[in-house]
Formats: sequence, C-alpha cells, structure tokens
Amino acid sequence: MLYPRDSESRESKLLDGIWHFRADMSPTRTKGFDEKWWKGSLLESGAVIDMPVPASYNDITEEKALRDFVGWVWYDRNFYVPPAWSKNRRVVLRFDSAHYNSIVWVNGKQLMEHNGGHLPFEADVSSALRFDGPNRVTITVNNTLTPTTLPPGEIKYQKDTSRYPKGYFTQVLQMDFFNYAGIHRHVRLYTTPRKYIDDITILTIVLENKGHVKYTVILGGEGSSGEDSARISALDATGREVAVSSALNGTLVIPNPNLWWPSGMNDTVGYQYTLVVNCSGDVYRQPFGIRTVQVTENTFLINNKPFYCQGVAKHEDSDIRGKGLDYSLITKDFNMLRWLGVNCIRTSHYPYAEEIMSLADQQGVAVIDESPGVGIKHQNNMGPKSLQHHKNVMSEMIRRDKNRPSVIMWSVANEPASNIPAAESYFKSVIEHTRSQDPANRPVTFVSDVVFEKDRVVQFVDVVCMNRYYAWYGDPGHLEVIHLQLQREFEGFRSKLKKPIIVTEYGADTIPGLHREPSFMFSEEYQVGFLQEYHKVFDNARKNYLVGEMVWNFADFMTVQGVTRVVGNKKGLLTRQRQPKHAAFTIRDRYYALAAGQDTNVLYELSHPKHSSPHVYSIYSSQTQNLHDYHIMA
Repeated sequence: MLYPRDSESRESKLLDGIWHFRADMSPTRTKGFDEKWWKGSLLESGAVIDMPVPASYNDITEEKALRDFVGWVWYDRNFYVPPAWSKNRRVVLRFDSAHYNSIVWVNGKQLMEHNGGHLPFEADVSSALRFDGPNRVTITVNNTLTPTTLPPGEIKYQKDTSRYPKGYFTQVLQMDFFNYAGIHRHVRLYTTPRKYIDDITILTIVLENKGHVKYTVILGGEGSSGEDSARISALDATGREVAVSSALNGTLVIPNPNLWWPSGMNDTVGYQYTLVVNCSGDVYRQPFGIRTVQVTENTFLINNKPFYCQGVAKHEDSDIRGKGLDYSLITKDFNMLRWLGVNCIRTSHYPYAEEIMSLADQQGVAVIDESPGVGIKHQNNMGPKSLQHHKNVMSEMIRRDKNRPSVIMWSVANEPASNIPAAESYFKSVIEHTRSQDPANRPVTFVSDVVFEKDRVVQFVDVVCMNRYYAWYGDPGHLEVIHLQLQREFEGFRSKLKKPIIVTEYGADTIPGLHREPSFMFSEEYQVGFLQEYHKVFDNARKNYLVGEMVWNFADFMTVQGVTRVVGNKKGLLTRQRQPKHAAFTIRDRYYALAAGQDTNVLYELSHPKHSSPHVYSIYSSQTQNLHDYHIMA
C-alpha cells in the first residue's frame, strides 16, 4: 500500500488518458464474459466510445441509460513498457480506485480482482508484459450494490410485466449520494528492484522535548530475510538530516522536534519530516509528522493541547467528472477550506484520494478517516459475509493511511441502524478489529443518527459522533425546537457515557439565490438561522464536553433522483461549483472568531470602504446577518 513515488530505484508511468469503453447493456449484463472481451481489443467487440480516466463515466455522455447504468462496464487501452524495465525489475500495475468490483487482465491474462471502491489495488505484472511491442490492459468494473457490499444496497426486480418491461430492475441505494462509478483515480505502472521495500510503519511520541520516531520496514521479493542492513535517515523540511540508523526496525531520536499541528494551533502547521529508507538497492521516501492524539472524558488532545474541530463534511463530487480525481478541484477545495477557517474534515462517506490526504497532511487539516460503511440499515447488512468484508476494508484503509499525521480518528460507519440487536455484536467486532490494525492506537468512532435511548453501539467508541437535523427532517421549519432537542441529546449521551462529543452533521437544504423574510425552508435566510440556533447550543457545550462541530455539507453534491432532492443535495455552504452561499460567511465568521478565542454570539466588523465618503462605514453583524451603512461624523 505504499504510495508510488519515484526515487533512485523506482520509476512510474501514468496510464491516465482516454481509454476505450463499453457498457454491457445486454439483459443479463454478461455478454462481455460470454464473448471474452478481454481476449482482444474492445474495438473488436462493437460499440466502443472514448472515456476519460480518471473520471466517473456517468455524466460524460448524453445517454440517460449510461448515467443510470448498473452492471459491468469494460475499459481497455494499449501501452508500452521501456525495455530497460525488463532487466532485474519488478513492474507493478496499480489502480488507485475503481467502483466497486473489478477484474483486470494484461494481454489477456487475468492478474487481479478487487472487491470494493475507494482504495487501491495492485499486482506484479512483469510476467505478462511485452517489452518489444504494445501491451493491452483490460478492466471490467461493476457498480452493483448488494446487501453485503460497502456501501450496501439492493437490486429490486419488477415481475409485473403489465407495468414494467420484462427483466426490469432498479438499484435501491441505502445512501444519500449518487452511485458514481468507473475508474476514479490514477492508473499507473511503477517499478521496483526484485528485492524491494514493501511496507513502512512509523509511530511517533514526544518525551522530554525529543521526538521518538519508531519505524518498521518490511521487505518483499527475492531473498528478503528481514535481516538486511539498511540506511534509515530522517530529514527535516529543509532536507537536512537530523537522525540516522542502520537497522530495518528501530527508533530515531530527533532533538527539539517541530511538531505537526492542525491549522490555528501552532506556527508549525502541517510540518513534516521525511523518512528515507535505503535498503538492498531500493530507496523510498515516506513523509511523516511528529504528533500525538489522546482522548479524555471531556477533551480531544493533539500534542497534549485541547483541539476543537472547526469542521465540514465533504464529498468527492463535482460537475462532469463525478468522483473522478481532479487536481484543480482538490486545490480549489483546500483554498476554500482555508477561507472558511476549517481545521478538520471527515471523509464522508468513504476513504478519499491519497492526493487529498497528502494535502491535508501538508496544510494542517485534521481528518476523521471514514470507511464506505454508509447505509448499513438492515439485519442482512450485518451477517458474517458483510462483517468479514467490512474488516477487510478497514485493514486496507489503515494500511494505506496509517502514517498520515492528519488522520486523527477512524470512523467505521455512517448512520447505521445502531438501534437493532444485530448491530451491537457486529460493530463491536468491527471496532475491535480496527483498533487491532492501527499500531498508533488512534481513537475509533462511528457516526450515529439514533437517539441516545436506543443506540446500542456508542458504548464501544472513543468519541461520540452524532448527526442531527432538528427543524429539518423533524419539525421542519421550526427553528425554536433546536435548542431543547439538541441539548436533550447532549445530556442523554453524557449521562449514558462520559465521552467527548462531536456533532458530525447538521444542515439545511438551500437553493442559492432564494430569499424569504421571515425565513422559510430552502431559503438562504433559513440556512443561516438554522446554523445559528445550533451554534447557541454548541457554545454552551464547548465549555464542557463538545470537542467539534461539522457542517453538512461543504458543497452541494449529486444524489439519485427523488422527490426530496432537486438535482442533488443542496445543504452545501458552497454551490457544487464552489461559490459561497450566505451561510458560508456565517461559518467563516464563526470559525475565525473561535480560532481567535472571541465571543461567537455577535461578531461585528467595521470597515471603511475604499473610494467612499470618508465618513461612511459599513458595520456587519454576524448575528443579524445584515450589512448597515452608518454616517459617522469625525
């Protein structure tokens, strides 16, 4: 699971670009297997179109059938491998993410299968490659969700042929976002020596103003005994060597270390060192940060200092590309996070791209790293097969992200049916497995939407995370109920469990540009008033046990068609095109005030507009959300 990085011994080649593509529209969705489309070029199979990689395929064409397609789709492309790669090299083919069930062939030889999206999978393909001519990679990907997938779903067949065509079926989703599919992240070839660095684990603690960096290096390939000598060094952010060792497993001690901090907590925001591993001709550089995480009854501590999550939940979602990786979008999102004053995000509701995680490391954005366990609503989602798959996904996710300083907590699920009897043993097992997989012992949680009287699973977590939508899904339009109902939940969970709380979702759908006074649901005024009522309760709870608040959502995102959604979920502070709604300024004011330790109930800004009368000032009140011009006599 080491992220592919070029070095003196490693070289990589992206296979991104325009691939051949075909959806298997046959009634059984098995034509591709019946005709063995992997045996030759897809061009020989018939109706092939161009498809960008990485991208979701759903919004690329004008075809409704492809936008809503459920089943197997096929991709292929040709590529060349430099002859030099044939000499004592190991060549690996890696898919950073494909949704959800994938089978991969190289030159007609099956080399990989992977079940689940959002996480990378790879294989040594050296034996299947041609070094004197073209090679062909073929992948088929299936986005069908079943009771045992993550996320789970169901295929519903309609047998009444008087009302539905023969063989008609629909994909029933158990999550509230669009089921985008395809090859969503990079595809690449990379090389290593035959004997190579297979894994690196880094743990950090601070003792007596010294950073203790415990590391473990695992080798793979030919003749790897685990007893090889090596040169392990730690470089600071300027590239200066600050510690060195000659053992594959050991501890480096860094005097007076610069710690990794989230935004707003210290001057060394996002500070990272680099562990340089040089062993048996292979070189790998692993970034890491020195920081500690601890949870007490009332606080969340980073480097022994109380951390308050000023957060948003997000989605990997944008126009045209769907969930496809896009560097411009990622960079824009982080600029908007900084503009909002955000210091923490949750990867709702699946692991995000490694490029996003790396920017979080670099920019000091703390991350609650969440699995694809969203919508586990029924008992048949909690059987032995589901449990084993869920554990496998958590293991893959932790192996991928274990060295990231930004990851401060694991979330195993979002809004499961944590009130039913089967949930108790199921999630106890998943949470215990997650703890066993993380050598750094980060806190573990899941996100609950069940009231405190009925939730059976929060007893197992380290931090209580809750989603609440008072005055939206319940008592719609009645902002006056928020204070009483939210405070009741806080007190209920605290009487049941002496653990800190984060509100991981609260929000209201808002149509940009829709205004109503007095406020009315779906108007920008209602979204602002909604958030402000929650903030009043948050401010009281922050004095005791509330350690974070996360707005749902950072930006509008696409959902399946339905009577409660108008071209997607509109709870974003930003539009899907990343333009701010009025509520974005409310959150920005609040988060900047929180970071400065100011009173958040009323924030006034006095500005002297350029090129205006020298006696006219604008006074902005975050409480009334009004901008007033006042004539002030000097």
